[in-house]
Amino acid sequence: MRTVGKECVIEFEEKKSKFIGYIKPVSTKEEAEKFIDMIKAKHKDATHNCSAYKVTDNGQEYFKVDDDGEPKGTAGKPMGDIITYMEAENLAVVATRYFGGIKLGAGGLVRAYAKTAKLAIQEAGIVDYVKKTNFLLDFGYEKTAEVEQIIYKNGDEILEKGYHNRVTYKVSLSDESIKELKEKKDITIIDI
Repeated sequence: MRTVGKECVIEFEEKKSKFIGYIKPVSTKEEAEKFIDMIKAKHKDATHNCSAYKVTDNGQEYFKVDDDGEPKGTAGKPMGDIITYMEAENLAVVATRYFGGIKLGAGGLVRAYAKTAKLAIQEAGIVDYVKKTNFLLDFGYEKTAEVEQIIYKNGDEILEKGYHNRVTYKVSLSDESIKELKEKKDITIIDI
């Protein structure tokens, strides 16, 4: 299975309409919908926030497209077609459009929304999908560099950091990082 390597944003103009493409790797349908809702809230003044996502979660495939007021089949479907064509999954893409005063026509809309998805996927890069799980890590301050080295080396991420008597990280980890961290002494790993 292949997905996109990172969350990113692309932007271009088509006949004075501004298109902004947001893309994010996701693991669940809920995570995809939350990302789409976040972008819609960020750009509530946009003319349209069209979206598409494809997620395989525990063997169940979820594939959804949304034209968000554009003529039926001219926005979400072309974005979904690009996701399928580029053989990527476990991703969500949102195309935000600010109308520039010149109508694009059905063909122009299809091309512009497909372009948004394609550019976003290319910018994010296609990588092999690695399932990640969220954990809490608890360790002494002296272990910080060692823990971060393992996390970043494996392409994982730190979601939250807390510094009190000990260091607490909320992390999203691959199996490789989990294995390496379990081999270390004095690091508590809590499944959440």
